Amino acid sequence: MKKPNTTQSATAVARRPDSGFAYSRASFEELVDSALAHAKKLGASDAGAEASEGCGLSVSVRKGELENVERNRDKSLGVTVYMGHRRGNASTSDFSTAAIEQTVRAAYDIARFTAQDPVAGLPDIEDIAPPSAQRTDLDLFHPWTISSEQAAQLAMRCEAAALQTSARISNSEGASVSAQQSHFFSAHTHGFRGGYASSRHSLSVSPIAGKGADMQRDAWYSSMRNAVELASPEAVGRYAAERALSRLNARKIATTECPVLFESPLAAGLLGSFVQAISGGALYRKSSFLLDSLGKQVLPKHVDITEDPFIKGGKGSSPFDDEGVRVQARQVVEAGRVQGYFLGSYSARKLGMKTTGNAGGSHNLILSSRLTRAGDDLDAMLEKLGTGLFVTELMGSGVNYVTGDYSRGASGFWVEKGRIAFPVEEITIAGNMKTMLKGILAIGADTYNYGAKTVGSILINRMKVAGS
Repeated sequence: MKKPNTTQSATAVARRPDSGFAYSRASFEELVDSALAHAKKLGASDAGAEASEGCGLSVSVRKGELENVERNRDKSLGVTVYMGHRRGNASTSDFSTAAIEQTVRAAYDIARFTAQDPVAGLPDIEDIAPPSAQRTDLDLFHPWTISSEQAAQLAMRCEAAALQTSARISNSEGASVSAQQSHFFSAHTHGFRGGYASSRHSLSVSPIAGKGADMQRDAWYSSMRNAVELASPEAVGRYAAERALSRLNARKIATTECPVLFESPLAAGLLGSFVQAISGGALYRKSSFLLDSLGKQVLPKHVDITEDPFIKGGKGSSPFDDEGVRVQARQVVEAGRVQGYFLGSYSARKLGMKTTGNAGGSHNLILSSRLTRAGDDLDAMLEKLGTGLFVTELMGSGVNYVTGDYSRGASGFWVEKGRIAFPVEEITIAGNMKTMLKGILAIGADTYNYGAKTVGSILINRMKVAGS
């Protein structure tokens, strides 16, 4: 199964048109300034406001016929009011002057009757992103002018390619195309003013292989900020079909302990679990299996994790975080040691630390190994696995973030001597995240980008596999 080339253009209709927004940046600034002025008039000690708008098109087809066409357009003004260390929030989708004043009043009233929280408040002035951050071009906005008819045709091409891959592709759960874009402007009384536009477009399909008792489903998709960079519908369809076909005649295996190789999309989930464990909310609530891990060895010495908010076109790129705090490229993990947490202003104060500019989440994380070579593709990683389990699908949540216990339903392939022997299903894999993280033997060069995370397949030295 060769992944589709994401540099292959999805469609000739992708181009850069007008924004398609109903509101301008200037009109958002007026709305936000009006809300802040009214908050001060009521007696708020501090306040923040954000105006936003989103619009888009989603089209789905199934078995060559149109199923759904959805157009969305929404707008919102959110207001936060502080009365010392008491905080109130309210929002509205009505941009009239009267509605804005009522929303500010609602936030103000909530703040007046909310209990004091000693660490509540806007970010410290010295942490605010400077005006120059607004001039950083991160190439995040590529609106896609596509009609519902054109989107349906793309989805149908994708599904048709899947169905035509083999006579054993017997059915389909459908294909879809989505084109979404949004923009916002935010400001608060500690001097921050900023906003930007962004876009996200996708193409996906879910074919079904086999008949009767032996039927298997799989899926694939392509998601990009710029529609020109989407994989072609035919490439996505064929790859999804190949994945479904490869799962036919799956069987259970006997309960065992063995090395486990996580396919790169699933490996991104492991990275996500690590991020959650060293994020402020889990840390100050003491609900993390990685408490007090700063400066400690939690991954093997060959593993690094970097964060870079300034990658052009990156899905996790941003010139500032959700509080208007400046962001920076940094080493989160170096040679297996934690160099920094993921903190917003509130969680940082709870921990007696400084914000890391991660209010709202992480920015373009890359998990890598100093042992990885350019040729460490999936075939090479299977050779490193030797005999064990290659996991391509996980079911259930299955992570206890307090203890680190990990248990997930799984399916994939049994591998012998570095070669796939047969597909497996109806198994459960289990371990503890602390042990799993320290047991990472290798990270592949078969990198996959899942939102703000980029990682190759991950080989873990040993896990419990519950089967028949």
